[in-house]
Amino acid sequence: MTAAVRHDDLRRRNRALVIAAIRRAGQPSRTDIARTTGLSHSTISAISADLIAEGVLAQAKGAEASSLKRGRPQIAIGINPEAAAILTVVLSLNSLSAALIDYSGNLVAEDHRRLSTLTVSRANLMAETTAAVRRLLNHRGLAGRPVLRIVMAVQGTTDSLSRSLLWSPITVHGDIPFADALEEVAGIPVTVENDCSMIAMALRWRNPERYRDDFIAILLSHGIGMGLMLKGSLFSGTHSSGAEFGHMIHQPEGALCRCGRRGCVEAYAGNYAIWRNAREGDENAPPAADISDTDMASLATEARRQDGMERRAFEKAGRALGYGLGNLFALVDPAPVCFVGHGASAFDLIEPALRAAIARTAGGQHSDSITFDTETNEMPLIREGCAVRALTFVDQEIFAPGSPAQQRLAGRDVA
Repeated sequence: MTAAVRHDDLRRRNRALVIAAIRRAGQPSRTDIARTTGLSHSTISAISADLIAEGVLAQAKGAEASSLKRGRPQIAIGINPEAAAILTVVLSLNSLSAALIDYSGNLVAEDHRRLSTLTVSRANLMAETTAAVRRLLNHRGLAGRPVLRIVMAVQGTTDSLSRSLLWSPITVHGDIPFADALEEVAGIPVTVENDCSMIAMALRWRNPERYRDDFIAILLSHGIGMGLMLKGSLFSGTHSSGAEFGHMIHQPEGALCRCGRRGCVEAYAGNYAIWRNAREGDENAPPAADISDTDMASLATEARRQDGMERRAFEKAGRALGYGLGNLFALVDPAPVCFVGHGASAFDLIEPALRAAIARTAGGQHSDSITFDTETNEMPLIREGCAVRALTFVDQEIFAPGSPAQQRLAGRDVA
């Protein structure tokens, strides 16, 4: 029995390695896969033959493999897009987007709705979300593919089990069991994730050399969020998704935050905070519900043009972000940071004060070596992170084990 269990574990591990190598490379040859995984050619041939027979993989048609050498031509293998599909759902301020994605990671269809998240009722919020999923499940582009996973990203705090939205600044409602509601409608396993965590997942997929084991993604938008990767795993708390960087206290009893507390990092660095400091100068003024990207771009242009309240507002944002990061670096050591979102387009105005603030903290001992990247559009990253999360689950938990688990899960008989 022990030997059989070990053999099954080894088989599952090797199948997972092969699928992962092909997903990363696109259309590699068996020689490429051997080089990546360290598995023997005979093992790869046997596994790839099984996975092709099961419909998980497919020999590439009319495509050359990436390592053609003299001798017999190498046959390229790719992920079979018809093997399965996944759904992603993204709920952000005044926006609900869902996407149907095939097993190779290509977009099949999408559904986008403007939604007044700050005023919509709890029942309607859940109804709109489940309706978006229903529409995609009925889309003709699905073409019989089994949908095996749904990953939903939300702006706010989720529970550590990835089932519910605990709190979000985009809605007055809390403890919303989105996973339960969607599973009841779709009969498909669902996880609910923090949007910034999904940004971190996407960054690692796009650039694994820079974003590998330890790095930080910070969302600069109407709010401030963080996705934190430590030792190759997304950080989460014991009860929640954690990493609520935007609501760490920067200044006790300071500026009013939209969370209702005072002095949060976000109350100085969120779009509404920068706008408030530049236009009103009153940190006690109620946060604006939404500031358009066009208005923020105009504010940045004015800050670059002259030294006034606009420039001071961006400097305040930089200091709040810098002290927060410096304190974090004192705990986990400096790591690569990517600033994501429309706010990152004004990073030139934020960076000097940010660096100066980090240098004043215990975590800033090596501040000169800290590097920053920027990505000005967060939505593609959030959706891509959801897709990576979902497809990785299908790879490792459904197709790597193979039959009979594959057949059971593909039939949606899941826990």
